[in-house]
Amino acid sequence: MTTTDFQYSDHTKSILNLQLPTDPRWVNLAEVSIEEILTDHAFCEQKAATTCISIIQWYSEKEEIVNALAPIVTEEWGHFRLVLNEIHKRGLSLGKRRKDVYVNQLFDFIQKGGGEEGRMLDRLLSMALIEARSCERFKRLSEGLEDEYLRNFYRRFMESEAGHYTLFLELAELYIPKEKVRKRLQQWLDHEASIMKNLELRGDRIH
Repeated sequence: MTTTDFQYSDHTKSILNLQLPTDPRWVNLAEVSIEEILTDHAFCEQKAATTCISIIQWYSEKEEIVNALAPIVTEEWGHFRLVLNEIHKRGLSLGKRRKDVYVNQLFDFIQKGGGEEGRMLDRLLSMALIEARSCERFKRLSEGLEDEYLRNFYRRFMESEAGHYTLFLELAELYIPKEKVRKRLQQWLDHEASIMKNLELRGDRIH
């Protein structure tokens, strides 16, 4: 089965807006690479926390962004600690940080020139898309892993990421006209789908 053989439920589509679902085989590959998945997940949470800190630094004069993302920094770092604890509980080690091809290709789509508003919009939308894809991957793990404990473990993360996705969109629409946000969001969704279509299917990566 390929990614094009699988369709999202209407509920998932309405929440995430993702254009292309994860290949269902990914869960099976992840199950046999759980140490690598946990390591990659830990670093994803760390990166999420530090990127939120960067956004706060870039837009420190925008009170709503600062107030909304400050607790997300704490939450994401808490997630890192939860995953790290799970790694240690299983007698595993964190390992080295890996290159995240998916995130790097997403960030390449952020406007380099133009006005500051456009760059802020792209930074917020890039984070929204990362949260959406993470949510979708965690949903697959929560439904497809044989380990019941890990299924429940990843359900908690899935619910959190869905809320973060919504938050980044709401912040964008707070400062920028909704029509402009939605138009650019569709461009981001198309770009993200192109990345997913061409990305190597690997069981040792969250993305």
